Amino acid sequence: MDPDPDLDFDDAPTRGLQRYVKAVAVELGLAGECTYADPGPPATAYLAVDGNLPSFPDRDLALQWDEEYGWAAAVETRSGEPPIVISYLGGDVLSTPAAVAAFLAALLHDAHPGDPRPIRLRAYGAADDFVDRLSTYPP
Repeated sequence: MDPDPDLDFDDAPTRGLQRYVKAVAVELGLAGECTYADPGPPATAYLAVDGNLPSFPDRDLALQWDEEYGWAAAVETRSGEPPIVISYLGGDVLSTPAAVAAFLAALLHDAHPGDPRPIRLRAYGAADDFVDRLSTYPP
């Protein structure tokens, strides 16, 4: 993940976000330029995934993350519009890398994990432990 020179990488939540996204990418076996993390606000991330969904064999697959809804699987459009989300992992906004990998594996095997409905896991700016959890994400 190449750092954006305009972002403040001395910021603990930003570094935590980078570590988190990298940990998920490593768990998925992804490398190189296939990940992107933006500390926002709100914080978001994108991972280009190898493979296609059986129900969308001609569409590229991606995992998206944001600090309100957590991880979601999306298929790329042909028109340059934003990817279309087909399933949300749910649970914890900072799901473990193993949980994200299991979600992706189930999708690639034509299972239907998660939920097609966007279920907000937390509100942006909420007085919760999200920033602390992200800031201290293991190196």
